Amino acid sequence: MTLPRLSAATWAQRAARGLPAEVRGPAVDPAALTIGQVHLGIGAFHRAHQAVCTEDAAAAAGDTGWGLLGVTQRSPRVVEQLGPQDGLYGVLTTGAEASSLRVVGSVRDVAFPGRDTARVLDVLAAPTTHVVTLTVTEKGYRRTPGGGLDTTAADVAADLGAATTELTRDDGTAARTPIGMLVRGLVRRHRTSREPLTVVCCDNLTDNGAVLAGLVQDALAAVPGSDGVAAWVAACVRFPSTMVDRIVPATTDAHRAEAAALLGLHDDGLVVGEPFLQWVVEDSFAGPRPAWERAGATFTDDVAPFERAKLRVLNATHSTLAYHGALRGYATIAQAVADPDLEALARALVDEDVLPTLVAPDGMELPAYRDEVLHRFANPRTGHTTVQVAADGSQKLPVRLLGTVADRLAAGVVPLAAARALAGWVAYVRAAAAGELVVAGRTVALDDPLADRLAEAVAGADAVDRLFAMRDVVPEPVASSTGFRDEVASALRDLAPEPAAR
Repeated sequence: MTLPRLSAATWAQRAARGLPAEVRGPAVDPAALTIGQVHLGIGAFHRAHQAVCTEDAAAAAGDTGWGLLGVTQRSPRVVEQLGPQDGLYGVLTTGAEASSLRVVGSVRDVAFPGRDTARVLDVLAAPTTHVVTLTVTEKGYRRTPGGGLDTTAADVAADLGAATTELTRDDGTAARTPIGMLVRGLVRRHRTSREPLTVVCCDNLTDNGAVLAGLVQDALAAVPGSDGVAAWVAACVRFPSTMVDRIVPATTDAHRAEAAALLGLHDDGLVVGEPFLQWVVEDSFAGPRPAWERAGATFTDDVAPFERAKLRVLNATHSTLAYHGALRGYATIAQAVADPDLEALARALVDEDVLPTLVAPDGMELPAYRDEVLHRFANPRTGHTTVQVAADGSQKLPVRLLGTVADRLAAGVVPLAAARALAGWVAYVRAAAAGELVVAGRTVALDDPLADRLAEAVAGADAVDRLFAMRDVVPEPVASSTGFRDEVASALRDLAPEPAAR
């Protein structure tokens, strides 16, 4: 039987018939919400994390001014998912033993830059918009190896050209990058309302608020005549840092079937999340904001200790289990961490290499945090795949793992567990690039923005040396350590035989 599709009308009919205990609806009436926030990069993570917190904050505070305009990146897929559903979608929370479903209504509009850029820029400039949030992944920020904005990239340059036009008149040319959309919105806001604005980066970048502020400065420096905009941004726009945490696996057909059985409706926008959710936010805002603290967020003057602990304990361990697990044929992170050898490697990485580099944030016991992370990874119902976590390693590992390596080397210690972790990535890249990586019966291709360069680097017997020469991946303090390089090469030989030199 074909189920009706989720929408405002079908949800009202379904709710009127009574809901099972495992299902609940929006915490606020979606029709009562007005847009006060724009989110760039409305993928699954945002819908399972910040959008949920924003709705709960609005409900707790009785504030209906925080509806969301969600903006996609490269594809109109999310618009096609949520548009016919009046912005409604479900979050299936998968506990170790049972699931629950909530329908979220905080997303009031969705837009695709390919056809909706003019509308997005209008909302970014509107005085009623107070907050912009972003989840565009590490590679979405278009950074150079030195960390600045790559203004030479064709799509970035096109957006900056449109920003130049925006200095004097509206330019509705389709935005091609998230940074370009943001900067053009700031230029239009300066030209029109000049109201203060807060821009909140929610991606896994060290000191992400300062990074984003620097990229905006780089962009404006490349826009002739934008000095006034840059001065206004410095005075009236804030870029607080944040740390976000929730495991959000790819939605599968099994998840959709489970949600449909609970809801009695078809939901094309369904996302999945584990029960755990954390958000730490620097308390630095230019104007009004949602009462996120009433939805469980932690506000602090210093996000760095939380961020550092999360990147180095959770994210580095996640990546390690993904690469080594995939090499052993495991489809999910839960399967990988159930392997005694890989669980021992994860613990060794944290205990021997990571914890000596950390200062515990207020209220956090780091060994307990390690145990909590491994417990979360072991939840078999989350279904987080090794291949999903393994994507984009060249962008992730510098901030997740190599910072730890640099700190240990500076302390005079060669981090052996980290060397084994990194060797897993090299072996994964080599196998995937050669078409020889098979996970759960499926051949896995290398998914990385530097895939071609990585494939070339690992093709010969000197793979580690050639990878370490890629300074946009391996920073100088790590690359120049002969001891660490030798340990990675040794661990790689234990994982896979070297190919013949070409």
